[in-house]
Amino acid sequence: MFEGANRLGSELFPKTWQEFMHSSGYMPVVINSIERHFSDDWSQTHSNHEYYEMVYAKKGISVFEIEGIKVTVGPNDIIIIKPHKMHTLKVREGSTCEFIVLHFSFAMRDSRKGITYPSDISIEDFINFYTGQHTGPFLKLKVNHKNDIITLLNRIVAEQSEEQFGSDFLVHLLILELFVMISRVLKLEWERSILEDSPQQKELVNLAVQFIRDHYEREISLNDICGYVFLSPSYFARIFKKETGYSPISFLINTRIERAKELLANTDEKASEIALSVGFSTQQRFNETFKKITGMTPLEYRKKMRT
Repeated sequence: MFEGANRLGSELFPKTWQEFMHSSGYMPVVINSIERHFSDDWSQTHSNHEYYEMVYAKKGISVFEIEGIKVTVGPNDIIIIKPHKMHTLKVREGSTCEFIVLHFSFAMRDSRKGITYPSDISIEDFINFYTGQHTGPFLKLKVNHKNDIITLLNRIVAEQSEEQFGSDFLVHLLILELFVMISRVLKLEWERSILEDSPQQKELVNLAVQFIRDHYEREISLNDICGYVFLSPSYFARIFKKETGYSPISFLINTRIERAKELLANTDEKASEIALSVGFSTQQRFNETFKKITGMTPLEYRKKMRT
């Protein structure tokens, strides 16, 4: 794929630096191929592959058919097709075309092999979430967000074709920047697509509520909760409170206290054990929060429920 960029000889580099220059193991995105097509009759017939496909149309007009859905692609359009989705593409007759096509997949999360991520939510998760909610087997980026992405795509193709010293390394960095940029664009489009008081907004809040109920015993932050539904903290906090009457963190704390009340009433577990099991880091914090919400200490509550 990215071959022959460093031709100065391995003896000039320490082994570790040489491996770093030629390795994509640290990348969350693996590029399977980069292709450039200049043809008035280029087409794809019944493609169905296990990787993602990104098509950037620099010139010309063509028609994709993806899982039975027809999509017209014109100049400066970018479309991303999910894996295992049957699709064909035909260039409109008389249309001079130029395409850049990337086939890519995402690295598996495996800390044992040194592949780590800053978040449990990856770009792949977002693409799956976004396309599942909106466009099914594919997504098409809107024009007003694409200039930086198009610039990066052109730089990647140019750098790959020039095969200068360090081209492999630079292409890898540009690809990483490309997918960070794509994730930001998708997130922005996602937030803008959610209308006030829409069923979609309510559904997202319900997803967040279920996330809290499923993970209340863990150490959860606001970023963890809003990251689950791919919304910014400020926007998410506003719609969450509007739908539930609570801030996300207040809802989390109340969920923990409600579970603690059940355990105090129905089990003989020590208060210290219950505190840890429902997500509090210390018994003191648990006692203070419990009394603030219920007006009683945990032991007073247990005694009351058993008399």
